[in-house]
Amino acid sequence: MTSLPSPRTILLQTTIAHDGNDWAIERFGRLATLLAGLRDGQGRPEFKVIARNRDAGDKPDSVLSRLDQSDIDVLWLLAVDTGQGLHAGECQAILRFQQRGGGLLVARDHMDLGSSVCALPGIGQAHHFHTTNQEADPQRQVNDDTGTPYIRWPNYHSGANGDYQAVTAHGAVHPVLVDPASPTGAIRFFPAHPHEGAISVPPDEHARVVACGRSKSSGAEFNLVVAFERTRSRGRAIAQSSFHHFADYNWHPGAGCPSFVSEASGQGMAANPAALYDIQRYVANTARWLAGA
Repeated sequence: MTSLPSPRTILLQTTIAHDGNDWAIERFGRLATLLAGLRDGQGRPEFKVIARNRDAGDKPDSVLSRLDQSDIDVLWLLAVDTGQGLHAGECQAILRFQQRGGGLLVARDHMDLGSSVCALPGIGQAHHFHTTNQEADPQRQVNDDTGTPYIRWPNYHSGANGDYQAVTAHGAVHPVLVDPASPTGAIRFFPAHPHEGAISVPPDEHARVVACGRSKSSGAEFNLVVAFERTRSRGRAIAQSSFHHFADYNWHPGAGCPSFVSEASGQGMAANPAALYDIQRYVANTARWLAGA
């Protein structure tokens, strides 16, 4: 595995201000710890990790609005808002960040959760929501998960929080999915979630679907990961169907969750160490790929 100049800087950023009863950055602590613990071939830290929520108030965020002027190399944007999580100026700064070669991961969730990302040029069009940029196929504009009636489509049911789902590599195995230790040569498991969002490849983008899941409710296949290759005008990027793939609660339910989560959790991740290994491998692969390895 290629070593990077050490360390690169990763910003883990949510689209909400701190809220102890929401999916704030404090609920992604294991992700931050994992990234900060990655080492190169010489044993040096590969990444400096900055983990933060957006600033409180209605003003542009002090970091996102100047992202292109920072020394940050990769942004993991965890879109946990209900539609107002990004200012127009922040979206333009993120675009300029990409234009200077910055790597970008954008993760959202069901229905309209994280829909502010639609304002991001390019990768924003990879994300489909209930009221904006809907999936083009009307047959997919239906509730897949029916266990939580107030959460409407897109809401692909991959399993309970705390359980895992099978991952299918789409086409040639992409670098973010590579695992030489796997029987298939690829990552096989992701954390499950009762209602994942919808992503696809936007028209005229140098991107492809690299991983798919399958609903345990309807049997429908849905996209888990869309990868955007580096071009002359933009750095690499990843569209992720759910930020729950990275949440502490989905890696280990004992970490706790906001009080509004009503679904019963499972224990699949704890019972199958290979599933936790796989998402950790995916995180490491993705961080390195987005940073240019």
